[in-house]
Amino acid sequence: MQIWEPEYECMPREEIEQLQLERLQATLNRVYKNVTCYRTRFKEMGIVPEDVRSLADLAKLPFTTKEDLRLNYPYGMFAVPLREVVRIHSSSGTTGKPTVVGYTKHDLKVWSSLVARFMTAAGVNSDDVVQIAFGYGLFTGAFGLHYGSEMIGASVIPMGAGNTEKQIMIMQDYRTTALVSTPSYAVTIAERMEKMGIDPKGLTLKVGLFGGEPWSEAMRREIEERLGITATDNYGLSEVIGPGVAGECQCKRGMHISEDHFIAEIIDPDTGAVLPPGSVGELVLTSLTKEAFPMVRYRTRDITSLDYEKCDCGRTMVRMKKTMGRSDDMLIIKGVNVYPSQIEDVLFAIEGCQPHYQLVVDRKGALDTLEIRIEVTENIFFDEMKKQKAFLDKVEKKIDSVLGVGAVVKLVEPNSIPRAEGKACRVIDNRKI
Repeated sequence: MQIWEPEYECMPREEIEQLQLERLQATLNRVYKNVTCYRTRFKEMGIVPEDVRSLADLAKLPFTTKEDLRLNYPYGMFAVPLREVVRIHSSSGTTGKPTVVGYTKHDLKVWSSLVARFMTAAGVNSDDVVQIAFGYGLFTGAFGLHYGSEMIGASVIPMGAGNTEKQIMIMQDYRTTALVSTPSYAVTIAERMEKMGIDPKGLTLKVGLFGGEPWSEAMRREIEERLGITATDNYGLSEVIGPGVAGECQCKRGMHISEDHFIAEIIDPDTGAVLPPGSVGELVLTSLTKEAFPMVRYRTRDITSLDYEKCDCGRTMVRMKKTMGRSDDMLIIKGVNVYPSQIEDVLFAIEGCQPHYQLVVDRKGALDTLEIRIEVTENIFFDEMKKQKAFLDKVEKKIDSVLGVGAVVKLVEPNSIPRAEGKACRVIDNRKI
């Protein structure tokens, strides 16, 4: 297995932590001096950067949230003058204005190298042809993978999102070997190929690098079988750097976090307390090398856990498990915490269910209701009522046993749930809470 930067990716744990502490102290001094928001918050808590003498002291510092970024829109969180910022990106604003992030020349170089790490770990090299089916623009995903691919020396096809039939034509004609997209769009591509009568074995695709949304192991198997590729996961978010925070190696036992550039913590999303190693909770990230836009204890809202055991690939960096969803996207139904990815795992395990579903949450009187709309194969959808009822009962019982909450399952025709060329819309919450 190739490793892009073995001198860092395979460092002993003690050396990683010493490097983290040195870089953390430098980052704290920089934000205290240059970012009004951090200086004000630190002073309110009676903290100065010199108070952080160990990694454990990080827990003394305040969290940074998306709300902080919105309150300081657009450039209030920047730690360098705008003349030193050579790139500006932003994340989509689900409420209010988007969050704005910046990069210096050095930040772009680091970003490219971090993406090159996880792409190399997934098996991409200079002989590959990488087709990027993320949308180019203010979204960080496409550019991160683009520059990481170029740093490796691979050939890049900056296809962008959408136009699925053209994506497939390009794969065939340009002999694409690596696909970059959301996992749900990879399924859409597989479906379209089947409709067009195209056998994936006739393509030169070998690996998929998928991110941008939570996805289950069952969906990974689905993609690998239908496209005949190895499907790998990667993780990033615009507020921290974009893609490049973490990515899977070919062992596929969690995503290696680049700990020489980020400190990862797992906290209780309700209390904010740091949880012991191996616990499931909300991921908090602190950037250690970002110049333009450093983040201290940024609450990602992503639910995961960390594994500090050395990986078989030789990398020593901590691994984060696939995200189970988001703490703020978590559904509470009849007092039970439910993540869409849990339901996805149930559905993929049942023969006849298609990899497209939608959760509709509503409230009737004082009670929450959950309806799960599932695309099923044509032979089930058009099956006689008795067999269809037996199938429905099977799905509902399985969901109830796994989640501990009842749901009404509605079978819908193939292709009736809207397809996404970006992130899939899995949840419709109609409750007025």
